[in-house]
Amino acid sequence: MPHVALLRSLHPDAEARLRAEPGFTVEVVHNPVGDELRDAMTRAEAVVVRATPINAEFLGFSPKLSIVARHGVGYDAVDVPELTKRGIPLTVTADANALSVAEHALMLMLTIAKQIKVFDENTRAFKWSTTDAPTAYDLSGMTVLVVGFGRIGGRVARLCHAFGMDVLVCDPNVPMNTVKGAGFRYAKTLEEGLAEADWVTMHCPSNAENRGMVNAEFLGAMKPGARLINTARGTLVQEAALASALKSGHVAAAGLDVFWEEPVAKSNPLLGAPNVVMTPHSAAGTVQGMRRMGLSAVSSIIGHFKGEVDPDMVINKEVLRLNR
Repeated sequence: MPHVALLRSLHPDAEARLRAEPGFTVEVVHNPVGDELRDAMTRAEAVVVRATPINAEFLGFSPKLSIVARHGVGYDAVDVPELTKRGIPLTVTADANALSVAEHALMLMLTIAKQIKVFDENTRAFKWSTTDAPTAYDLSGMTVLVVGFGRIGGRVARLCHAFGMDVLVCDPNVPMNTVKGAGFRYAKTLEEGLAEADWVTMHCPSNAENRGMVNAEFLGAMKPGARLINTARGTLVQEAALASALKSGHVAAAGLDVFWEEPVAKSNPLLGAPNVVMTPHSAAGTVQGMRRMGLSAVSSIIGHFKGEVDPDMVINKEVLRLNR
């Protein structure tokens, strides 16, 4: 009888779906740290995790664990090789948050282009119309470079196109014909795209190959006055370099939902940088997005114990072959 630990509660529909499955028992760990976490994991055969690190120490006090279901798509805090060594699959909610994050990226672009923060402050201070008005822009006619053409990047590209933007795509893992077939332009090199784009929006995972890729060189290669959007992973961006580029004006503005250290520390240099719109890693946290992610994570767990897990949701697919 599978016992599932939820490290923090899920959307009610997802939790109800799991509890309705015959033979499953569910335990919600509202404060997944210390003794409360250790106690729950002595019983858990499956776990739904958000931000809790999954590493050798965690697995050491989880003797019955047979699947880890990530509530989201990023797995920076998961030691995938350690899971694989133990034959434990890691699943993600691959499609569930794409729409929410893509809309959030567009929201950050529009907030910057239309100067929403400043106009809101002016209105509250009774500064009407053109009094101390900042310069606002239309997205239509501007060029955007979408870095990463996966589920989220593809949606962002389509949304940008709907706003009348010229869409460039840079993703070495996606063939040129795929990008062109979708109706977008293909940047043969990152440098080529950066030099042309008025906006750069990040939609790639953070891994050993690209961690910190948005560095001084990357930012220097951007078109002067371009803007940066990051709703992917905070560890893609070297924050001191971005703060410097914002202060110099070479990068005109940035919209950020993710940061190198989360929650954001008081020492983060971006807090003192000009023209930054920040949100607290909340892009996927819509009502609909949370429901979709919860149901997806639960489906992976149920499928795992029935021998029907969707391989498209599994990160370490080699485990599926080993467990046959």
